[in-house]
Amino acid sequence: MASFFIEKVKRIKSAISSALDGRCSDPLASDLPHVGPFIDTFAPVSEDEVERLLATMSAKSSPLDFLPTSLLKSCSNTFAVIIARLANLSFGQSTFPAKFKTAQITPLLKKPGMDDSEPSSYRPISNLNTVSKVLERLVLARIVPHVSSSPSFDSMQSAYRKGHWTETALNKITNDVYSGLDTRQSTVLVALDQSAAFDCIDHWTLINRLRHTFGIRGNALDWLSSYLHGRLSFVRYNKASSATSPVDAAIAQGSSLH
Repeated sequence: MASFFIEKVKRIKSAISSALDGRCSDPLASDLPHVGPFIDTFAPVSEDEVERLLATMSAKSSPLDFLPTSLLKSCSNTFAVIIARLANLSFGQSTFPAKFKTAQITPLLKKPGMDDSEPSSYRPISNLNTVSKVLERLVLARIVPHVSSSPSFDSMQSAYRKGHWTETALNKITNDVYSGLDTRQSTVLVALDQSAAFDCIDHWTLINRLRHTFGIRGNALDWLSSYLHGRLSFVRYNKASSATSPVDAAIAQGSSLH
């Protein structure tokens, strides 16, 4: 199953490269350069910020946790000091802790009734350490305001945006279709559903897009590069675990930064 997930991503990336056939050698060619303020460093983390964040998190623990999430939440005033210190050291050194770079992949059936003996019937979900996800959310809180205010940000985006979800995208499309009918215009809808979209994200392209298109640079960009590179994963299924494998692409689907 672990081999299937790895080879699937390789096949998809190879198919995309073959289909493009060199016609898009620069993935940033269609992106406009960032205009406006840059973000070079992440603002320091306070203990109060961490304590508020822990209060909003689910009490569910990850299999990779060395402390139950319920303990982190119940003693948040104590652990907030430690986590804030860890976050500020991590930001200051532009390094994501290597201890948190390993993910446990839990395969989940895509739909009830699918053949559970076929690896293709499963969706790989990454389980990450809870403290790791706290660090991710702290970074997210510093990136989102900057990216959202950038001229390069797509105002029509609904995914992973506060106050937006699948329904807002469907409402926009439905409204556009009805508006077209009311004015006797033809309407064409093109839908693209790429298999394993998050698993195929190229790290080099993502880092360069953050720099070129959204104006993230310096220590902040170095931290994000450290977060992406050198990651490992293993599959855990029915009490059996695979060997760890390097993750050369993808944003973990259990991550707060995906």
